Amino acid sequence: MSTFRRARTWLTAHPTALDAALALGVLVAMVGGAFVDPHADHGDKWGARTPAALSIALMVSAAAVLVARRRAPMAVLAATSALTLAELVTGDPRAPVAMSAVVALYTVASTTDRPTTWRVGLLTMTVLTGTAMLAGPLPWYDQENLGIFAWTGMAATAGDAVRSRRAFVHAIRERAERAERTREEEARRRVAEERLRIARDLHDVVAHHIALVNVQAGVAAHVMDKRPDQAKEALAHVREASRSALGELRATVGLLRQSGDPEAPTEPAPGLVRLDELVGTFHSAGLAVEVARTDQGVTLPAAVDLAAYRVIQEALTNVQKHAGQGAKAEVSVVRVGPNMEITVLDNGTGPDGKDGDDGEAGHGGGHGLLGMRERVAALGGALTTGPRYGGGFRVHAILPLKTRTTATEEAVRP
Repeated sequence: MSTFRRARTWLTAHPTALDAALALGVLVAMVGGAFVDPHADHGDKWGARTPAALSIALMVSAAAVLVARRRAPMAVLAATSALTLAELVTGDPRAPVAMSAVVALYTVASTTDRPTTWRVGLLTMTVLTGTAMLAGPLPWYDQENLGIFAWTGMAATAGDAVRSRRAFVHAIRERAERAERTREEEARRRVAEERLRIARDLHDVVAHHIALVNVQAGVAAHVMDKRPDQAKEALAHVREASRSALGELRATVGLLRQSGDPEAPTEPAPGLVRLDELVGTFHSAGLAVEVARTDQGVTLPAAVDLAAYRVIQEALTNVQKHAGQGAKAEVSVVRVGPNMEITVLDNGTGPDGKDGDDGEAGHGGGHGLLGMRERVAALGGALTTGPRYGGGFRVHAILPLKTRTTATEEAVRP
């Protein structure tokens, strides 16, 4: 670091020392200007006049007052203006004590608001210039009198400009910090939403396939000795369900990889196009499922398609787990106006009327139904669940076909 930069850094860290250095510089400039005669017609103007002892005392006093300009700018301006008025009235030849008032006025303008700057600046300009013109020894139109008006006006203007720039820089910095905080909060919110979505997917995949594996494994264990062919078929279903579970888990967990990972899965998310395949897995597990659809030819948004598939998957998994032996399920997929309605009904009662891990009567309100509600609510839809009159359970989801995402895409589409 250069000597100049070290000195500047030190003075910035010690503002009183900087003000003292400024006061010394102003004093040197005032004393030097006091020995110059601007009215000399020819020859050397330096040393053409000599300031009086009172003028020297006023210059020293005005410079000393400037040391406190940061702590009490208004008081310093009042003091330097009073000393300047005394010099304007008594000084002959006149010494440039007004230079201290110019510095004090700049300080006031750079540290206060604009209305105060205009009021104080106009008052200082009027009083000093008027006194110099009316009570001074020089004619009112003398260039020194006009110079006082010009210098005080420029001091107020420069101070206001510096204050405005500081406020602008501060606002920009504050806006940038606020934007950074908002960006971090938004990033944390998106991370939380992504974790919740992945948790829902993991629950849906694991709950569905593990339920099927559990049922088929129970069948295999039950008929292993007497009907080995049926046991072999059940174990084949177990193998198929576990393979499907591993595939979907790989696809879901792959979302946690970096975007540039070449091993990240690229398979499409499941949707209603795989509904028959999903129902087939339940058929193979011994659950009778009837499907009624009126959505042929309807192109669903990806988010709606996935949510519909997961709602049906979770609802049928709950039927398989909790509806009891001999239960039947009915699935309907119907478009009603701007919405897609998904309904899953069953006639089961379950062995104890409980939802196992979900913890409420019927099909419960644990992770399964909570996940369905979150999926549907995220799309702006509605989900109702509850026991049916006469036995069984009902899951009904209303999914709007035009989600917030698709509405935004259509709005920006040319």
